[in-house]
Amino acid sequence: MNRHIRPYDSAVTRQPDDDVVVVMVVDHNQVQDLVSSRNGLSPPPLDHEGTGKWQTLLLAYKTLGVVFGGLVTSPLYVYPSMQLKSPTEENYLGIFSIMFWTLSLIGIVKYASIAVRADDQGEGGTFALYSLLCRNININILSSKHSGANSSPSEEPSRLGKFFEESLVARRVLLFIAILGMSMLIGDGVLTPAISVLSAMEGIRAPFPKLNKLLVEILSAVVLIALFLLQKFGTSRVSFLFSPIMGAWTLTTPLVGIYRIIKHYPTIFKAISPHYIFSFFWRNGKEGWMLLSGTILCITGSEAMFADLGHFNKSSIQMAFLFTIYPSVVLTYAGQTAYLIRNPNDHADGFYKFIPSAVYWPMFVIATLAAIVASQSLISATFSIIKQSVALDYFPRVKIVHTSTRQEGEVYAPEVNYILMIICVAVILIFGDGQDIGNAFGVVVTMVMLITTILLTLVMIIIWRTPPVLVALYFIVFFVMEGVYVSSVFIKIPEGGWIPFAISLMLAFIMFGWFYGRQRKIEYDSTHMVDLDRLRSLLSDPGVQRVPGLCFFYTNIQDGLTPVLGHYLKNMKSLHNVTVFTTLRYLPVPKVARHDRIIVKKLGVKGVYGCVIQYGYADSISLEVDDFVLQVTDSLQNHLRDSSDHEPSTIASNEEIANIQEAKLAGVVHVRGKTRFHIGKNCSWFDRIMLAFYEVLHSNCRSALPALGVPLPQSIEVGMHYEV
Repeated sequence: MNRHIRPYDSAVTRQPDDDVVVVMVVDHNQVQDLVSSRNGLSPPPLDHEGTGKWQTLLLAYKTLGVVFGGLVTSPLYVYPSMQLKSPTEENYLGIFSIMFWTLSLIGIVKYASIAVRADDQGEGGTFALYSLLCRNININILSSKHSGANSSPSEEPSRLGKFFEESLVARRVLLFIAILGMSMLIGDGVLTPAISVLSAMEGIRAPFPKLNKLLVEILSAVVLIALFLLQKFGTSRVSFLFSPIMGAWTLTTPLVGIYRIIKHYPTIFKAISPHYIFSFFWRNGKEGWMLLSGTILCITGSEAMFADLGHFNKSSIQMAFLFTIYPSVVLTYAGQTAYLIRNPNDHADGFYKFIPSAVYWPMFVIATLAAIVASQSLISATFSIIKQSVALDYFPRVKIVHTSTRQEGEVYAPEVNYILMIICVAVILIFGDGQDIGNAFGVVVTMVMLITTILLTLVMIIIWRTPPVLVALYFIVFFVMEGVYVSSVFIKIPEGGWIPFAISLMLAFIMFGWFYGRQRKIEYDSTHMVDLDRLRSLLSDPGVQRVPGLCFFYTNIQDGLTPVLGHYLKNMKSLHNVTVFTTLRYLPVPKVARHDRIIVKKLGVKGVYGCVIQYGYADSISLEVDDFVLQVTDSLQNHLRDSSDHEPSTIASNEEIANIQEAKLAGVVHVRGKTRFHIGKNCSWFDRIMLAFYEVLHSNCRSALPALGVPLPQSIEVGMHYEV
């Protein structure tokens, strides 16, 4: 990535709180990345596409500990999550056939072959698909004329694309679907630790069946609490163990599977024939359909192949899945099924009962460590999703701590961490049953898959212009298949399935409400901003006085000044002799050199200047105020001296330098806007609900100004109502 910094080549990427703003710098080679970021993606990832075969192999090895933790540990809880009433040989063969074709179609065809090609500037996931659509058609949720989408000039939008451009309701629904998909991934971060660790710890009871189940639940809760309490230290120090642990798990479980196949049922792979699926449903009818809520868990974690695309590359993920994960999982399930055919009543302990006694305790240790690694991967992914959501203005401001000075993506969110911990522990202690948690987990898995299918179909039609026959084939196969899974999972909502559904809907509503409110503020700012001509006009009013002192006026607009300034001048009838309009700018680098931290320029009005504070992800934005004021004034004076070298006279510059020094001695004040929406009688019912909800969120989120370390005696908040 080009790291060259160009002053004022920037765009707003988030607004933490009113008119204290963070902007991201991009150079001219990053224009497309900027459009992508503005519509819902994190900064562009490192480019792995040019790596050689050995680098690709190394990346494929690393994916074992990051991408596939959820998928490869699914044998721990799939069979225990099923409520088998008729555990016969024919039924077990039918279940294995369903799992084989689910892994093959969804894992290989959908994700490893198609979805990974729908990246947006190297990024994957449901929001990447939405961003890809935003960059190709005009689907801003406010109105088409305000959209920042970058429609392709070379091609006319398809009929479906025009429909979304013309329908406000369709655009809002599409955004909500994308947000719901991201919320479901956060729900995954709640349930994966609970079901993985609980299922692994259940292994203690197999040798000691009289052991109290409550003790297992308490031990699982203790393991999770310890895991969450360690999050604040970051994962850098232990992450090198992740891939070896998952590698050991990926290798040992299929070996046990092969042993069980040879010993119990060598012809297990005859179940690959789809005939066994049809006969299974023919015999079991409704009961067989209900069992799908358990079999769907065999593909849990497959979304990570697409969602984690930005951390690796297509080749490494495809290589790891096709040559390692897929055969490992298939052989493990085949071995489990072979064992259960000969021991049909052991399905409630379907994993540990199929482990030979000679290797039981080593496998128990590996299983527990693998469950912890899988949990850690989902917890870290949740922090990253929250960080991206906050940075891109899709989530209320929460505290984000970078735990590594080398990896931008390694973050920790204290509030989110403790909320996740409480929910995970509550899920284990309240439900404590693998079947109930499995029901909840199934809702997350199926909904994310279905949302990806819908968005990917839109990408095929609108962007790829795929032939209709192929689009229809893809949509019919996967929508019907996943739709059947969803229907079977939804009947489990009263039996625990409501947990992730409620969490995800709540998160989606929060994200949609926050984003909608922020977008309405951006729209108001852009249409009511104060340009320099307007500022000169306001200052020319005899009633407006220039008062002594130095003022830092925080703003969020690069091509103009915040509307709060006009409101301030009209009511206060004054402006400080030296006023510096200040913006915070985030750079996708670890640390910004001290001499690059502050960029200043003259704005063409006497005593009025622009200032940008630049910082990286490992920098603290807490300002040492005295030092900050000194740095800004020194930068202004140096800038004026440098500009005087190109002017015929230095008298004006010397006068400005003297004014700055005098203003600093007179006193320093920091001003920011505290804007609120005025919801009038003419507002639509939608605006009334969403903007009122946004105001509730805004009133309870973190404030940006205290985070900057500005002393309260030096800070002023200017209240202003934005009329809608």
